[in-house]
Amino acid sequence: MITLQCLLEFQSYEDKIAVLKLMRSFSSCMRFAYQRLLEKWERKSLRKLLQQVFPLNSRYCNDAILKAEEVLESCKRGGINPVKVIFGGKALFERLKKNHLQGKKREELKRKWREKRQGTVYSRGDRAKKGNLNLRFMFIEDKLYLRVNTGKGGYVYARVHRKVQRGRAEKDKWVQFIQNLLIGEATKNYKPYSVELKLKNGKVYALVSFEENLPEMRITRENGVIGIDVNASPFHLAWSEVDENGNLKEYGRISLHELLNQPGSKRRYLLWHVAHQVVSLAQKKGKAIVIENIKKLPKGRRGDGLAKLRRKLHQFVYKGLLEKIEILAKRAGIEIAKVNPAYTSVIGQFKYCPQYLINKDTAGAYVIGRRGMGFIDDVPWNYKRLLSDKEYLKCILEILKLKKEEIKKKFQDEKNKWKRNPVRAELSRIHKHIREIKNQLELLKSRSSEGNPASQERASGRNKPVRGLQKWRQKSWRVLRAAFTFPFLGRSFARDFSPLRRVLVSGDWKGVVKRLAPVPGAGATAHFH
Repeated sequence: MITLQCLLEFQSYEDKIAVLKLMRSFSSCMRFAYQRLLEKWERKSLRKLLQQVFPLNSRYCNDAILKAEEVLESCKRGGINPVKVIFGGKALFERLKKNHLQGKKREELKRKWREKRQGTVYSRGDRAKKGNLNLRFMFIEDKLYLRVNTGKGGYVYARVHRKVQRGRAEKDKWVQFIQNLLIGEATKNYKPYSVELKLKNGKVYALVSFEENLPEMRITRENGVIGIDVNASPFHLAWSEVDENGNLKEYGRISLHELLNQPGSKRRYLLWHVAHQVVSLAQKKGKAIVIENIKKLPKGRRGDGLAKLRRKLHQFVYKGLLEKIEILAKRAGIEIAKVNPAYTSVIGQFKYCPQYLINKDTAGAYVIGRRGMGFIDDVPWNYKRLLSDKEYLKCILEILKLKKEEIKKKFQDEKNKWKRNPVRAELSRIHKHIREIKNQLELLKSRSSEGNPASQERASGRNKPVRGLQKWRQKSWRVLRAAFTFPFLGRSFARDFSPLRRVLVSGDWKGVVKRLAPVPGAGATAHFH
């Protein structure tokens, strides 16, 4: 979807006043609809109510509900209380509440506040209505106009002004939009476009959004993919090349540190630069691109003891980067796939880090690529043996309990309340690990009493997921994370997973665990005799 902006020139002062009145009505309708959505009104009943209260047709009312739903959904994704939303902007509202601003400065703030709060109209596109019903672009005497439906059969025609950059006519998407309009008029096969009117500094602008004419897809997943994993610490993008058989061929990273502490405009420019690097890499390799389908990225909270990481996360434009990669890939005729990111990092850490001796970010990108190819990553055989080994699980449980006591003492000795928060979080993580191990022991106990051996899964292959197995696999990886994180790696956040290589290849865990046994020199099973 492409969004372009153009300036509207009205034929008379009365026409402009009519459009401004429409903006106020639509903005008020949208705010009213938002409050009713908070009260759990149904769309059909709400639309009838809006038509009775506001001088707008049914399509305008539907679009007002749509915009209100977008605001509500945005609040949910961002973790914002929807009741506290301020239409017109919270920053301007807070500045207007202060009494020290007087005169021209205060009037200027009031004008900006009114424009943001009252200056909008939106009409979604419709192929059956010549592209758009209420806000339609038309050619009159070879000049482009926007016909605005002001309600009750009234129309206003505004002249459209937008210059095409000299020497860049072929790349200017406005030329493509005009071509779509002309082809639609000639063939009667109209392409839909959505239009939103915005009031800025006393002028009315039209923001038109339409689907881009994309080339035919030339590079698909048949020859393999490039898996992409974006990470905040360290701040970089990791990529892994996966061939058609699911094997790791090559990998690398692109640093994102230049994005830190940059203004928004420069950050967007740098993001486009990174996106171009990724797409150029995919073109060179002849591979499709696989990214994570993440709707919400946790950015921490104040007082969690991770201030530096939190500052990075708040500058972490993850969604914006992936959107730009997706846009450029489609323009280049490269297939792009989105996959569920669940447990990609865990699988990469415990399966592929020790196997290929790569870092966790590269391993995560590799798992993303394999998932995009349709491969299923089951738990390796030697790991499965550990999940069925009661002696091993009991030993790990004792080590985790000792670790819990050690962290609890550290928490009690720490007097700084801010430094206590990360220790509390670590204590909470190890408590979850203990619970996972206990649940696994209970599961083995129930299976042995019933006489049903633990089921064995097939090795990883390019198969369709079987119903009911996905949760089992996720649970197995959770147990492995609990069994390996503290006992083998010594901490909750690790980068060196080489100690797991011996366990992954040969299944020999006793030699590793003996040196971590609860009683020095007593062996791994000291507590169970």
